[in-house]
Amino acid sequence: MRQHLTRTLYFLAGGLCILLGLIGVILPLLPTTPFILLAAFCFSRSSERLHQYLLNHRLFGQIIRDWEDYGVIPLKAKIIGTSMMLVMVSYPLIFRDFHIGLKALAGATVLFAIWYVWSRPSVPGKRKKAELETLG
Repeated sequence: MRQHLTRTLYFLAGGLCILLGLIGVILPLLPTTPFILLAAFCFSRSSERLHQYLLNHRLFGQIIRDWEDYGVIPLKAKIIGTSMMLVMVSYPLIFRDFHIGLKALAGATVLFAIWYVWSRPSVPGKRKKAELETLG
C-alpha cells in the first residue's frame, strides 16, 4: 500500500513538473529544463514508460541523459538560467520595499542556486564516461 502511494505521488509530481515545464516554454521567465529534469526523476520512480519517453524526446532527451549519466548542465542552460535568476531577483531587490532580511534571504537563495548550477560540469568528464562504458 505504501509503495503504491509513493509511486502515485511521484507520478503526480512528474505530471506537475511537465506542466510547469510546458508553461516555461511559453513564459520566458519560468525555466523549462529544471522542471523537465525533475519530471524525469519522478517518472523514473513511478512510470518507466514516461521516463523512457522523456529520455527519447527529441528536444529534452539528450539533456536528461547527460544529467542522469554525468550530472552535466550544458553551458547554454547555465548562461540562460543564471541570466533569468538575476533578472527575476533584481527588480524586487532594487525597486520594491520590503524587509531587509527577506531581501537577504532571496539574494542568498539565488546566489546558492547560481553556485550550484556553475559547480556542475558543462560536458561529460572523460573519467566518468570511461567508468560508465566499462560498466555498461
